[in-house]
Amino acid sequence: MLVVDDSEVIRTLIAVNLELEGFEVIQAVDGQDALEKVIEVHPDVVTIDVKMTRLDGFDTVERLRADPRTHDLKIAMVTACAQAEDLRRGTQVGVDAYVTKPFDPSTLVRTVRDLVAAQAS
Repeated sequence: MLVVDDSEVIRTLIAVNLELEGFEVIQAVDGQDALEKVIEVHPDVVTIDVKMTRLDGFDTVERLRADPRTHDLKIAMVTACAQAEDLRRGTQVGVDAYVTKPFDPSTLVRTVRDLVAAQAS
């Protein structure tokens, strides 16, 4: 599991909630960091924010989808950017699920579990 967010507080909040449910979590500080770590750790699922330094979430997802090594990776966008245009762009770039900040931890965990199950099938 790779958690990508430029806010340390949000990254930690997501990571703690997932770790409490038994997930092994690696963290990345932005999209560029995520692209490097995803090749190293081969996560089942990535949670990613939209607005980040160096490389935003949409561009990161586009790059992950374009790379044959990460094309099928399950991706949940966890973001406050939840207007219709944001959701449309997320779908266009290949996001598998959308969790809106502020999020209910149980919704986040359920979404990640569903993506892990989909990845395994």
